[in-house]
Amino acid sequence: MIWIRDLPLGLLCAALLYAAWGDLRTRTIPNALNGAIALAAPLWWLTSGHAVWPDMAIQIGMSVGLFTLFALVFMLGAMGGGDVKLIAAIALWLPPFAMLSMLQVMAIAGGLLTLIMLVVHKRRRAPGRPEIPYGVAIAGATLWVVANDILTALRH
Repeated sequence: MIWIRDLPLGLLCAALLYAAWGDLRTRTIPNALNGAIALAAPLWWLTSGHAVWPDMAIQIGMSVGLFTLFALVFMLGAMGGGDVKLIAAIALWLPPFAMLSMLQVMAIAGGLLTLIMLVVHKRRRAPGRPEIPYGVAIAGATLWVVANDILTALRH
């Protein structure tokens, strides 16, 4: 019954692809999608063998901490609110070291995405500041970490 354990992870991956696609099209990540990702995390915890204490408490604490940190980034105007909520929701899924890897990949991918968007914006001579679909970097980084974990597990 390994599929029961993998089903929530597959749903997370599908939701991340949908978030990235939506952010590219509309520059928004719906609250309902972020909420669904967050609310599905306990199903993942139960099917993947997380202990109530301390595993689940660590996930919740990390989510709250990252939400607080990135809410400050949002207040500075450097990130959208949907991006902040998506990071917090993902923090309910990834263990601390995987989350740290995700944040590193997200920063690199987000920086490259920002540079590309700035160049495109400048070439089009568009007015104002470009809106960066940072959800693409968040989703891509999370998918990268999840795929790496799956491929690493297959090698052992």
